[in-house]
Amino acid sequence: MTIEHKIREHLHKEAETMECPPAISKRVEQAYSQYLQRKRSEITMKKRLIGGIVAAAILIPTAAFAAPSLIEILTRTSMSAEQVKVDEVGKATLEKLYSAFPETKSFEIIDASHLGGDPTNSTKMKAIQTSIILQEKGGTGKKIRLDTNGITGKIEHVNQENWEPKEKPVISLTDQEIKAKVDYLIDKMYGNIDKYEFSMEQMENPNQKTLMLNYTEKGAKTPFYQVFVQGNTISVSLIGGGPTPSVEGFFSINGKPDYTADSFLNDEKLFSLLKISPTELKQELTKGKSVVEIAASKNVSKQQVIDVIANTQAEEQIQTEQNGEVPKNNHSKEQMKKALEPKVLQVIEHKTETPW
Repeated sequence: MTIEHKIREHLHKEAETMECPPAISKRVEQAYSQYLQRKRSEITMKKRLIGGIVAAAILIPTAAFAAPSLIEILTRTSMSAEQVKVDEVGKATLEKLYSAFPETKSFEIIDASHLGGDPTNSTKMKAIQTSIILQEKGGTGKKIRLDTNGITGKIEHVNQENWEPKEKPVISLTDQEIKAKVDYLIDKMYGNIDKYEFSMEQMENPNQKTLMLNYTEKGAKTPFYQVFVQGNTISVSLIGGGPTPSVEGFFSINGKPDYTADSFLNDEKLFSLLKISPTELKQELTKGKSVVEIAASKNVSKQQVIDVIANTQAEEQIQTEQNGEVPKNNHSKEQMKKALEPKVLQVIEHKTETPW
């Protein structure tokens, strides 16, 4: 066990016995929000490292004021390979990967983490997301990352890197060859895609050629799968499709709709809270404002916005469980809302035309 891991475990054990005054919790929340806004565009590893330093700085000098529940919800915590293999979500994710690509059974888990909750403790809320990165032994070959929703168990993102020879990366292939590679990845990880309509376009990226591929159900406008191909990387996101939202693409990238936040922001209760129409909200967002800033201009607090969106998303999750669309879990509505807060926060603080 590394010294870093020992320190982290000790700090968490100490934190569990302490309570945090509301004033300190608020200061920590504000500090984290500012930090997240500054660092969102940096790479995941650097973000995790700085987050760990911030958490340690809070816990060590002011132990009496530690806020374990807030830290657990808002930070990403590292997991060992052994923890991944015994974690319910991690184990299921690996089984899915190994079934789709048997060669990955020999890959090493080079990084893993969970966002919120504690997947290693059955008495606590599940993590909202579990991320696993595997790579061929030797550290220079094929790599794959999977981000799995801890509530639904669905693999939300798959990032496949260096699966083509360096001398002929995937982006250098013909459009037909690229589509075949993407089709194969989606088919293996999610199932047959014959029912989806397909579109491909090149993004306006002057620094590096980037292609966006959308797989959409017939009659829908929101993609079910959205894929970006750049260099020697294929990145697949499970958007989920569904009925056409009242307004699509609240945020944009290179002038194109970014569907990441549409499911959260197309919320009638949110529109009612802000006393704004979907079209007016989109117009305000296109000016470079965030939902939080728009809410503040209407004397609506950030927490009110979080509560409304998280409540709607939790109700939808409960409904999908009742319909048998996803496995049922033992979480209460309040637990689901609490687990959703980090994602809601990211959406409402986001500004259009900036990287997620």
